[in-house]
Amino acid sequence: MAASPYPSWRYYPSRDRAPDWVAGLVGSFAVVQETIDSRTHTGVSSDQVLAAVRSGIETDGYLVETGKTTTSKITRPVLFGENGKAQVAYDVDGFHPDHGVVLEVEAGRGAANNADYRDIIRASLMVDARYLALAMMLDYRGGNQKLKSYEQTRTRVDAIYASDRLQLPLDGLLLIGY
Repeated sequence: MAASPYPSWRYYPSRDRAPDWVAGLVGSFAVVQETIDSRTHTGVSSDQVLAAVRSGIETDGYLVETGKTTTSKITRPVLFGENGKAQVAYDVDGFHPDHGVVLEVEAGRGAANNADYRDIIRASLMVDARYLALAMMLDYRGGNQKLKSYEQTRTRVDAIYASDRLQLPLDGLLLIGY
């Protein structure tokens, strides 16, 4: 039996071919599989995953959060107020200014806590955001919980894109299961 490809990923809308930037981003997760694979590692935080993929995605042109201080964060504007200053803005894990890709990495109970929905809505509101790349754990095991976060999020995103009731203002969404 052949091993399944790592990481798992799906691009939306499924009627469109994935843009060229997808291969580099997915590849950055693949090369650090031994460090971040949620099927074999427990307790890996989203910050640890982001640190593991940082060098690969920075090489591809992403700005990446480096810590929790204000100067270490990547903040994207949503609304502007007096004198053109950002009045509403959200912190993101990464952003590619040329492609307009917002990167969010979730760990733990990300799907159970609806972090996936939050990330989709926030990315949809950000200025210059054209795409959302959302990374979710393939397997989460914590306490008495076992979740398939990637699968749960994939089901939710499938429903969003299959329905004509909610039209996202994004050109596309990349879901990565790590």
